[in-house]
Amino acid sequence: MALACMGVHAQKQWTLKDCIDYAMQNNITLKQAVLKKQSATEDRKQSKAALLPSLTATTNQSLGYSPWMEGVNVKKGSYSGTYGINAQWTVWNGGQNTNALKQNTLAEEQAELSAQETANSIQERIAQLYVQILYMNEAIEVNRQSLEASKKNEERGKTMLEVGKMSKADLAQLTAQRATDEYNLVAAQSNLADYKLSLKQLLEITDDPTFDIAMPTASDEQALAAIPALQGVYEQALLTRPEIKNQELAITKSELQIKSAKGGYMPTVSVTGGVGTSTSSRNDNSWGSQMKTNFDATVGLGVSVPLIDGRKNKTAVNKAKIQREQALLSQQDARKELYTTIEGFWLDAQSNQQKFRAAKVSVESEQQSYDLLSEQFQLGLKNIVELMNGKTNLLQAQQNKLQSKYTTILNIQLLKFYQGEEINL
Repeated sequence: MALACMGVHAQKQWTLKDCIDYAMQNNITLKQAVLKKQSATEDRKQSKAALLPSLTATTNQSLGYSPWMEGVNVKKGSYSGTYGINAQWTVWNGGQNTNALKQNTLAEEQAELSAQETANSIQERIAQLYVQILYMNEAIEVNRQSLEASKKNEERGKTMLEVGKMSKADLAQLTAQRATDEYNLVAAQSNLADYKLSLKQLLEITDDPTFDIAMPTASDEQALAAIPALQGVYEQALLTRPEIKNQELAITKSELQIKSAKGGYMPTVSVTGGVGTSTSSRNDNSWGSQMKTNFDATVGLGVSVPLIDGRKNKTAVNKAKIQREQALLSQQDARKELYTTIEGFWLDAQSNQQKFRAAKVSVESEQQSYDLLSEQFQLGLKNIVELMNGKTNLLQAQQNKLQSKYTTILNIQLLKFYQGEEINL
């Protein structure tokens, strides 16, 4: 089975949508959140059933022995049995049962929203890892090109050393530059493998050593796309994000808890009823005759009025009010955290988009400068330090461009995600 799964995984390169869809079905944290929702559903069903009468059937069979009984034909041993059906229904208890049902219904909705929160968090993390992999993939190519340039410079340096146009010290610097670029390439490849491993773990994939993702080409236009307005994203998120809805339900639930606690001051009215009969071996009548003769039925109405409860109800009401204040504070905190998160995405998108525009110009300028330096170096017009500085500046500009490009794309997508759109690269 594991080999079959490995084969299926190995046959494809995972798109972002593939990763998200797979995680929604297989992520363990999300599955646990779904189970909590199912547990909340059971609590809601139980509280609904508590509104109905309860019905129980009872029987008791016993053996007796009376060793000192005297008389003719007296049986010292006996056998008796009782049989009954009893019903009980709480007609009114200050609305505690109905409020409990409403609270558990809200708890079920909250559990569903919590599962959605978990799903959203997983989707965000997948998008972050996916974009990081795309970035590292291009960064590896940049490092590879830089290494190729370093190798050519080193070979050129060896030729120049042979004809006496370069010292051994200068050649050693070129060799060191080539070794540094090799290290940078290996480090970038290692980082890429780590990001892929993190993504696999998030998807709960353990049987596919060849796991790889599709590498869509991220265009400059995506990084230069219009950035959603901060306030617009926040206002839309307030209407759609599950963490905000969850806090609103928590406030409603706390208000029901206050009503339920106040119900403890109210009388409890209950109706009881039952039918029963009994038999005994000491009775000369037949078993059927005893069942009929001893049959009885009862019905009763009970009222319980709390008088002194050791401050139990007052404490319950006060604690419910405190819980409501906590829910209100939690709602404020959730709104603040939501705004802070969105503002962070928006600021990152704004700043990195500006950096990207500047980095594009910088890369073109540094590329032209390095090409000119390389020509001048071959002609002996520039020294080794100037050439290496030019190459370092070009590499840094290329890395800055890639980083700002993918950071901008990611944050624009996350802003759209908080508006209710799907993440799409």
